[in-house]
Amino acid sequence: MLAVVAAMVAAVSCGSKKESSNTQESKPNILVLYYSQTSNTKTVAQEIATRLGADIEEITAVNPYDGDFQATIGRCMQEREQGVLPEIKPVAADLSKYDVIFLGYPVWFGTYAPPVAAFLDSTDLSGKKIVPFCTFGSGGLDSSVKDLAAKQPNAEILPGYGVRAARMAAVPKEVDQFLKAGGFVEGEYIKPEPFPAAHEVSEEEAAIFNAAVGDYPMIHAQAKTVASRTIPEGTEYLFTAVDLPREGAPQGAPAGEMKVYVTVTEGETPVFTQVVR
Repeated sequence: MLAVVAAMVAAVSCGSKKESSNTQESKPNILVLYYSQTSNTKTVAQEIATRLGADIEEITAVNPYDGDFQATIGRCMQEREQGVLPEIKPVAADLSKYDVIFLGYPVWFGTYAPPVAAFLDSTDLSGKKIVPFCTFGSGGLDSSVKDLAAKQPNAEILPGYGVRAARMAAVPKEVDQFLKAGGFVEGEYIKPEPFPAAHEVSEEEAAIFNAAVGDYPMIHAQAKTVASRTIPEGTEYLFTAVDLPREGAPQGAPAGEMKVYVTVTEGETPVFTQVVR
């Protein structure tokens, strides 16, 4: 009888160990792969890799974009006109062993920077889970993710993270919540409530919008409607705005519409977090 009981305990024990081993094996292998010119995207990449304990590698151009802002824009525009992409160095990581790839980039001209475009043109990520993250002046997460999905139609594109270059101090806290929301790390994630229906902008709300975008030269717009919700940091506004005429612009040029996310923390100046056109 004792022998039978011992055998049963041993069987249960072996089964438990096997289940634990399978659970451990099912943990995805993660690579953080990024391109960065000014180190902003690198900062986000390192934060993600540290939080996940993941491998990390940088995409590098053979001929780096090492000029100032205007020089970089000039070169990028020339390459776009010529229909060419920069040559990049081969990625050292064996991509076949990774289940999830966090792909990071700065947003240039509304999409991922050319070195990332070169990587995507030369690499098949079919079957991978891709988590995009980016840095930008005003926005571009949504548009770049659409381009990414079109370029890699057989990969699963998961929700991404984007941050303005002017808000890099917010990266540690936002990355923490982003990784928890995606189930990559454990912990409490505070999911914001959906925005309610929008209404016409009041004078007070218009002042909040103007204070948030007033110092940013690329936005010259007027808020038309707004919705707001409470978040842990204070209040978040979603404005719909239209471009205002600029000096020297063709008369009668159509006004573009945009959505502008603005956060107001008590005692601080309103700040916009992203623009979606």
